[in-house]
Amino acid sequence: MQEGSFTWGSLEKQYRALEKWIDWTWVIVLLAAAVLIFTINLGQLPLRDWDEGTVAQVAREIWRAPTGSMRWLYPTLGGEPYHNKPPLLHLLIAWSYSFWGVHEWTTRLPGAILTAISVPLLYCIGREIFRRRVCAVYSALVYLTMLPVVRHGRLAMLDGAAVCFFMLMMLCLLRSRRDLRYCLGVGIGFGLICLTKGMLGILLGAIAVAFLVWDTPRLLTSGYMWIGMLIGIIPVAGWYGFQWWEYGHTFTNVGMLNQSLSRIWTSVEQHSGPPWYYILEILKYTWPWLLFLPSSWRLSWENRNLSWAKLVLLWMGVYLVAISLMGTKLPWYVFPIYPSLALAIGAKLEDIENIPLLSSYPRAWVVILGILAVVATGGSIYYGWGGSPSPDLQLIFATVAVTMALAAILVEQGDRQFLKVLLWGSYISLLLLMKSNYWVWELGERYPVKPVAAMIQQQVPPGVKIYTSNPEHRPSLNFYSDRTIISASIRELEHYWQYNQQSYFLLDESAFGTLHLDSIRLIDQVEGWKLVTKDTNRL
Repeated sequence: MQEGSFTWGSLEKQYRALEKWIDWTWVIVLLAAAVLIFTINLGQLPLRDWDEGTVAQVAREIWRAPTGSMRWLYPTLGGEPYHNKPPLLHLLIAWSYSFWGVHEWTTRLPGAILTAISVPLLYCIGREIFRRRVCAVYSALVYLTMLPVVRHGRLAMLDGAAVCFFMLMMLCLLRSRRDLRYCLGVGIGFGLICLTKGMLGILLGAIAVAFLVWDTPRLLTSGYMWIGMLIGIIPVAGWYGFQWWEYGHTFTNVGMLNQSLSRIWTSVEQHSGPPWYYILEILKYTWPWLLFLPSSWRLSWENRNLSWAKLVLLWMGVYLVAISLMGTKLPWYVFPIYPSLALAIGAKLEDIENIPLLSSYPRAWVVILGILAVVATGGSIYYGWGGSPSPDLQLIFATVAVTMALAAILVEQGDRQFLKVLLWGSYISLLLLMKSNYWVWELGERYPVKPVAAMIQQQVPPGVKIYTSNPEHRPSLNFYSDRTIISASIRELEHYWQYNQQSYFLLDESAFGTLHLDSIRLIDQVEGWKLVTKDTNRL
């Protein structure tokens, strides 16, 4: 008996060691694939407006601040107090500047690495809630090959970091069901979210609490859980307390009310949309995985008595409803929902794996994949021999076309290898897109800032404000020029010119012809923009 039990115990230890080794192998592979796609060609394109330019400017002012200035605690933007968000990611970018200098790569690197880490974190979450490893693998790979995840995760924005910290919190919460010590990690994750995106932590924390109420209510009475939450809340409360102590009601009105809470009931800076705005975002950018989303939701609902389905339904449902009811609508607000979609789709793909070979798949899958192949083929032809030739885009669309066409053929034949084709093809297509100069396509919607910024930096003394006829504020122009550029109307420009002894204006062709300014001197011009000032010799 003793020998048999020893043998059984040895086999069990070997099995657990093998399982742990396989899990670590997947974590390393997923992390390597994620780091590659999130960092390739990261610094070749300029920073885009809004968030990137603002985040970079705040981080640079932290980096430049003299020792002992407490700028890390009281960040500024253009020398004025910055109340919008806590400065955790800005601090990480400032540290990146101190090691490798100030440029696009160092600005985007911290957020990109944190988003890359979220891929193996999602795999670990899948291992906690699914019985089979294949569900966790599929979930992580689907998440890794979603266009909005890769694109927004590479930008110098707060959302990728916040999602990474949320997944850390959820992983610790799931593991705390069998080891209460992980409750401490729940609080740390919550604190990191709040120190990155402020009030978003309350919404994501509410999702975690709702899951505990439905799935494991005993943890709500655990002393470990409350201690963990206290550990996470103390630094958050400390940061907000210091801001209020320094700025008083200005911070309350600007930082908490106008910049955060007001987004719930009003449209900030005219970023509005209908309640179904985020559903359209999901429908536009989650191909080809959108193909499996309806059946994934149905599978989740049918298994709502299981932990994984409870988590997915609450994560998707609560978050989507909350952001859909908000007055302000921005595309990246939907970012935190993509991991839950990937978990649901991962469960469905595992279900497909269990279908016997050469079984018939829904005819709609063949049709939709065929349509995607035709559309991608048209894109490849247009960018190869059409009016706007571009070898990079031609190759990207060709890769997508081949992927979708091959997947459609395999689905028609009942071969489940089409899932591997979709995963590999999607990854390679995204890798090619990120390697190209088209992944930040918003840059083509406005004039290029770097030539204009170089002109301003060369011709305008530091610390001088510049007024521009462009009605749209461009934080990236402020960052690259290292000057404060203020939008003004024609009437305001005439007023500043008359009453300021030395004024610098950045004018487009229309404003330059419309304004009636005395003693004007053209300093330089580039990209259709003219930099002018007063000719003091003629006054």
